[in-house]
Amino acid sequence: MVNENTLKVHSIETFGTVDGPGIRFVIFLQGCPLKCLYCHNRDTWKINSGNETKISDLISEIKRYIPYMKSSNGGVTVSGGEPLIQAKLVTKLFQELHKLNIHTCLDTAGSVPINSDIAELLNVTDLVLLDIKHIDDKKAKILTGLSNKNNLNFAQYLSDNNIPCWIRQVIVPGYTDDENDLRNLKLFVSKLKNVQKIEILPYHDLGKFKWKELGFDYPLNNVRTADVSDIDKVKSILGI
Repeated sequence: MVNENTLKVHSIETFGTVDGPGIRFVIFLQGCPLKCLYCHNRDTWKINSGNETKISDLISEIKRYIPYMKSSNGGVTVSGGEPLIQAKLVTKLFQELHKLNIHTCLDTAGSVPINSDIAELLNVTDLVLLDIKHIDDKKAKILTGLSNKNNLNFAQYLSDNNIPCWIRQVIVPGYTDDENDLRNLKLFVSKLKNVQKIEILPYHDLGKFKWKELGFDYPLNNVRTADVSDIDKVKSILGI
């Protein structure tokens, strides 16, 4: 970091409608410990990259969109990459947003062990969008390169501390659509006390051009995108 008030930002979306309630100002941060085979932001993986952006500059930009956020019950979502890597700085951003009565949302895979910095961040987070990559640990390692232990522990921490949460899972044909896995996911989520919503997201390959631009082979070239029937089947199994 350039200083203690500078975030490493990958990109910004000013009128997001799929990353939490209402119209949202979405900040995608740089850096991610996961190596998801289907990642559509492959260029966010490097930790020491991105645009060094002052929190004060972000707040100035966000203020321009307050009328849209307020009228739609929206707010600001910080996504990634993995925003937990910059937990201290995201906390500072969220504290400033709360002074403006702006709803704060954290889009994360919970892939970093919970520490005091992350706990402090969650204290100023109004909603967490938690992406459960895979309920099966061995399959999670294949899909993301890491165990799902931190991911599931994070979900339990949110529940234990009554932090509002939406659970998300991307449906990748042949990877995350096994019926037994989905039933285990349903059982796990049913034990959480804080889940307001479950979102099932269809796998798409719109990000594979980024892999090619960076000189990497796209791992799922032979995997079809998920369609409506895939999503309907999953929703039926999960009972949503």
